[in-house]
Amino acid sequence: MATFSKYLTAKNSCLAGGGLLLLYLLRHRSQTRKKHRSKDGKKDKTAVDKVFFLRILRILHIMVPRVFCMETAYLLLIASMLVARTYCDVWMIQNGTMIESAIIGRSTKDFKIFLFSFIKFMPVIALVNNFLKLGLNELKLRFRERLTKKLYDQYLQGFTYYKMGNLDNRIANADQLLTQDVEKFCNSVVDLYSNLSKPLLDIFLYIFKLASAIGAQGPAIMMAYLLISGLFLTRLRRPIGKMTVTEQRYEGEYRYVNSRLITNSEEIAFYNGNLREKQTIYSTFKKLADHLHNFIFFRFSMGFVDSIIAKYVATVVGYLVVSRPFLNLSDSRHLHSTHSELLEDYYQSGRMLLRMSQALGRIVLAGREMTRLSGFTARITELMTVLKELNTGKYERTMVSLQERETAEKTVLVPGSGQIINRDNIIKFDHTPLATPNGDLLIRDLTFEVRSGTNVLVCGPNGCGKSSLFRVLGELWPLFGGNLTKPERGKLFYVPQRPYMTLGSLRDQVIYPDTVEEQRRKGISDQVLKDYLDNVQLGHILGREGSWDVVQDWMDVLSGGEKQRMAMARLFYHKPQFAILDECTSAVSVDVEDYIYSHCRTVGITLFTVSHRKSLWKHHEYYLHMDGRGNYEFKPITEETVEFGS
Repeated sequence: MATFSKYLTAKNSCLAGGGLLLLYLLRHRSQTRKKHRSKDGKKDKTAVDKVFFLRILRILHIMVPRVFCMETAYLLLIASMLVARTYCDVWMIQNGTMIESAIIGRSTKDFKIFLFSFIKFMPVIALVNNFLKLGLNELKLRFRERLTKKLYDQYLQGFTYYKMGNLDNRIANADQLLTQDVEKFCNSVVDLYSNLSKPLLDIFLYIFKLASAIGAQGPAIMMAYLLISGLFLTRLRRPIGKMTVTEQRYEGEYRYVNSRLITNSEEIAFYNGNLREKQTIYSTFKKLADHLHNFIFFRFSMGFVDSIIAKYVATVVGYLVVSRPFLNLSDSRHLHSTHSELLEDYYQSGRMLLRMSQALGRIVLAGREMTRLSGFTARITELMTVLKELNTGKYERTMVSLQERETAEKTVLVPGSGQIINRDNIIKFDHTPLATPNGDLLIRDLTFEVRSGTNVLVCGPNGCGKSSLFRVLGELWPLFGGNLTKPERGKLFYVPQRPYMTLGSLRDQVIYPDTVEEQRRKGISDQVLKDYLDNVQLGHILGREGSWDVVQDWMDVLSGGEKQRMAMARLFYHKPQFAILDECTSAVSVDVEDYIYSHCRTVGITLFTVSHRKSLWKHHEYYLHMDGRGNYEFKPITEETVEFGS
């Protein structure tokens, strides 16, 4: 009696615990829905609904672009292997039942026959299983290749990569999306395909087999249970999609703060900022860890409910269904069956029903993966949408001071409302507002004209608009009105104060962004490249390294002055119509700088120069001065101007 009382107590405790977990899930889902509705009343982007399936079809069209392609072949291979595996399972059940029947019936002859059949069939089963693994792994990789190439084609089209980080604030941490999220999305799609198609094949095959063995009512009961339990669990799992999106966003933020520490390690070290950076990293990681703790507990709770409903209750329903024809003494099927025949029939039907119930459970649990997949799908779709809009010139950014500017100055700033006219050998601003992407107006009406052969010195205090002017010239920032006449992008070159050294050989540093094939197509020999290095007094680097094809970490190998001179050699290689020199000779000696500017005039490169060195005034004909308060002046440089500048 005491044992029975303890059993009842333990049973009641388990039921109470299960009830509490179920209440937690329902409460969590209710709170998530209320919280989400409070944000602008928008619908949940991660729900498994019509929108989700439309998004999946759109992305699948990228990953499977044609009917006849390798991806389709692998999909067919996986499907055929799944069918073969299901038939292997059925054969294994039947053959295993025969082996056990022979053992129980003490028939050595039958035992040897069926055991030898199993041994002969083993290589076929192993081949089917490994072909299935091969198809799944290869399909994941091919899906990732297709989707990655498509996204990078859009991301690296024009200046889209720049616009996403500087003009548009809808997506943060694009690297996280393009790497980890794409990989997880492709893995999840392929796993879902396998986890759904195999159980569906099992169910249809076992229904056909069981209907002839125990009648159609048994499989119908199991299918009804699948429908009811599936709908119930799908409703409980809805928060998983949103939690997946949040997890990936926090992972991206955590990765970003670590990459910033590596990128800016020298500056941080000079400031002794290690403790401050540690606080930043800890706070970012804590936000991620807190979310993962909540996610783990939610998955634990869902796992408990999944196990009860999708596994154990499904097994109970299976037992009830398979026992009906055996426990019903009036069933005509088993009126004259012997004990061994009943046992053989029960084993075969029971195992098929068990496999069917397991297949039903896998389909119910696949809903959990589908909900998680909806989170990755929402992130990939958002990335594709933003990339498409950026490539068509549309971007979204918080216009911080736009309303204040409109009220104070009655100027309506509309991004992209200006017109760019491509024409050689001229740069002309015609009543063009100079403004930042967030709407800060720097100069209301900028008007001046520069033709080839006329060098311009740009000067003014920090924040006056010098860099903004060059970003507009380079088409990195949109025009907010007026007209801009300029050469095409390839005929205007920018040399910054801290030049970019690409990954690759010494040759790549000079010809960047050209390739070796493009260098040969232009007919520029290696001797000409050496002349460019000699012009900037870097010929010794080729002698030191011994070859153009030596690969080094050039950001570390070259000093600050050498990198600036390498950038000028790159300028001579490309020979653009106009060049923007942004403090690009600050680490170069005056005599070398003087030679570089003289050589630019010799080869016909017109310069826009930002510099505070007085020695450069003699190399320019005009100066553009911005005062930082919205005013500017564009005037020729005279002897009086040079004396005043001196």
